[in-house]
This record gives sequence, structure tokens and C-alpha cells, in this order.
Amino acid sequence: MGKYQSIDLDTKISQLVNLCEKNYNIDPALYQKYDVKRGLRDINGQGVRAGLTNISNVSATAIVDGESVPARGKLYYRGIDVEQIVKGFSEENRFGFEETVYLLLFGELPTKDALQQFQQLLVEARPLPTTFTRDVIMKSPSDDMMNTLARSVLTLYSYDPNPNDLSIANVLKQCIRLIAQFPSLAVYGYQAFEYYKNDESLFLHHPNPELSTAENILYMLRPDSKYSDLEAKILDLALVLHAEHGGGNNSSFTVHVVSSSGTDTYSAIAAALGSLKGPKHGGANIKVVHMFDDMMQTLPDWTDEEAVKNYLRALLHKEAFDRAGLIYGMGHAVYSISDPRATVFKGFVEKLSEEKGYQKEFALYSLVERLAPSVIAEERRIYKGVCANVDFYSGFVYRMLGLPYELFTPIFAISRIAGWSAHRLEELINANKIIRPAYKAVKDEIPYQKLEDR
Repeated sequence: MGKYQSIDLDTKISQLVNLCEKNYNIDPALYQKYDVKRGLRDINGQGVRAGLTNISNVSATAIVDGESVPARGKLYYRGIDVEQIVKGFSEENRFGFEETVYLLLFGELPTKDALQQFQQLLVEARPLPTTFTRDVIMKSPSDDMMNTLARSVLTLYSYDPNPNDLSIANVLKQCIRLIAQFPSLAVYGYQAFEYYKNDESLFLHHPNPELSTAENILYMLRPDSKYSDLEAKILDLALVLHAEHGGGNNSSFTVHVVSSSGTDTYSAIAAALGSLKGPKHGGANIKVVHMFDDMMQTLPDWTDEEAVKNYLRALLHKEAFDRAGLIYGMGHAVYSISDPRATVFKGFVEKLSEEKGYQKEFALYSLVERLAPSVIAEERRIYKGVCANVDFYSGFVYRMLGLPYELFTPIFAISRIAGWSAHRLEELINANKIIRPAYKAVKDEIPYQKLEDR
């Protein structure tokens, strides 16, 4: 072998990028010519049906005089309106996430005894394997907690005596363990990051078996483990509202696709984490918070409606914040009149803002929620209405709770793994057929040329 000669990799890569851009580009007109639904959505934004599910349903239309018309958004878990679920446990002044997990996994609401037994099952499943925290989480912490979560999940494969067993009993056991362990994986990953990367003090609190999932997140995260009842109840509400959102959302569809190949549970959940990490999916709430930070620094008077409108116009014209042309937190692929999760969230958010002294910030959020749809309608040609989505308020809630930005998306994952687990079980029980959509090849055939003729 000849002497190794170093090269400027970045320079070589930049030269090759031109080839990629030249030979990967597809004429957008071809999608219409061949009736290909980009993003698996039609021209009206409706998702292409790729499967059937019993787990949840997202509705944004109603039938009036035989025609489909926009309606207030609704979200159903196993056929039950999520607003009714929230009303039920809220009126009884109890936590609702564990009940929601049970409903999603098993398809029906638990009795009081069944719920107590399931809560105890989660308690027993919470402890991480011996030395796992030291040997895995504390070593080489990542700047991104979603990568830390994915690495931890994939490593748990090695601690499972039957990782490839696809029997429903074994997969259910694996899913329950992951649901129970996700809070510790996320919080410990963050604590390791803070210690090694930011020189902060290191503390690791074991989960308290007497506490709910939401309470344990705050208990483990805070140095003094203290929290108010309202803080825990609102975090619990956030977990309930993020637990599932139809089989067509990107990460749940990822679970179906990957599970259909016959792979193990840890690989399927790690793939879902990779999907959720994307800013177009799970990372949107951070963008909302940063956008409002910029707005509050830019505007001297947060109550000046015309000034707020002008800032929103500047966002759309790529003249403000990150110049992406977006008002983050506004708009949804399905909902047009209202996102039920945002609607439910708002009342509780207002209570928390009063407890935390964020009334002025909440008033600005409410003002933007009211003004943004009309500004977007004036500035953009849109095929349906625009409303605030759940990300609009969730980041604000996490900030008021003192949660670090690094945990915003992992909190989403702690919740959504309930839905992912249900979709994995549904795929394994029903389909038994690998998901393989078709792609239309649009490159003309060309002959191979010998090397000296190129």
C-alpha cells in the first residue's frame, strides 16, 4: 500500500455535491404527471391511506348536507374523545397519563383495580439494569438528548435475554419496560450532559415508587425534587395530549414500517426517536419559544396589535427571527379550525402562567393565536384554515416549568412511546406483511460506457 496522503475532505465533498444536486433533482411537474402524492398527501393536504388502525383518530371535518366541511378538530383515543378523557381525570383531581397508556395499549379504560395493578407494573418496570446508568448513560454524553435516548434504547437490546422474540407477550413486556424507563433515560442523559459538558453539579435521583410519571420527571430533574401540584398536573396533561395522534404521524408510521420488517422492539423505537427528533415533527415547540423570545425583544409594547401584526408579517416575508418564512406553532396537516390539544391545553396554561407570574407572556401568546390566522390568510394562498397547534403552547409550558430546552423533545418521546408501543403491537398482530410502497422511476435508460470512453 502506498504512503497515505491526507486530503481536504470538505473540499472534495463540496465538489461532489454538485453531482448530487445535478443527478438527484426531480422535476416537480412529474409528481402531478404521474399522480404521485408528495409526502403521502394529496393536493388538499389529506394523507394517503396506508393502513387501518383501532388506536386513535384525528378528525377535522364534518358531513353537512352530504358534503365534507371544516369542523372543530377532534382527537380520539380508542374511540374516546380526548377532551372527555381529560375532563374525567381532572374532575377527579388525579393524574391521567397512566390511565391513557393503559387505554392505548389494551383498547379499553381500566377499572380502578386494573389501573392500580398497571401502575404497580410500571413501578416494577422502572429500574434500569444494574450499572446501566454508569456504563451507558454517563459515558460520552451527547449534546442532543434524543440521540442519547436512541443510543440507550438500542443498548438495552443487549440487556434483554430475549430481544428478538416477537411473541406478543414478550413485545408487550418490552414496551411496558421502555414506557416505564423513558423518564429515567431522558433525565439521567440530561444530567450527564450538564455535568460533563457544562461543568454543573451531578445528581441522580432514583424514581419514587409512590409518584406518577409526571411527578417523577420533576422529582428526578430538580435538585431539591420539589414541585407544586399544579406543575405536576399540567405536565401530566401534556403527556396525555402528546401520547398518540393517529397512525399517520411521521414517527408512528415509522414504527409501522420498521415493525413490518420483523425487526426487534428496540430498533423500532429507536427509529421512531429518529423521526421525532426532526424539527418538522417533535422539535417544533422549541422553535415557538425562540420565536417568541425574539418577538418580545423586538416589540416594546406586547399589547400593540398593529405592531404584533407587522412582526407576524415580517416572519412570513422572511424578515424576522430565523427568516424561514414561518409562524411557528400555527397550522397543522389535518386541523384547520382548531387543534383540540391546544384548546384543552390553553385553560391550564393560563392557570400556570398566573402561578408563575407569566401573565404578560400568556397574553402575548393569546394575541398571536388570535391574529396569526388572519395575517396568514392575507399574505398566503392557503387551501384551508390555520389554527394554533399543540406546539404553540407546549414549549411555553415547559419553560414555565423550568424544563431545559434539551428535554423539550424527549418529554414528547416520554409521552409518545405509549402510542408507538400500541402501533407496534397493532402491526405485529394484524399485518404480517412488510410495508413496501411503490416509487415511479423517471430516469431514462442509458447505455453503460467503458471507462476510457467516458
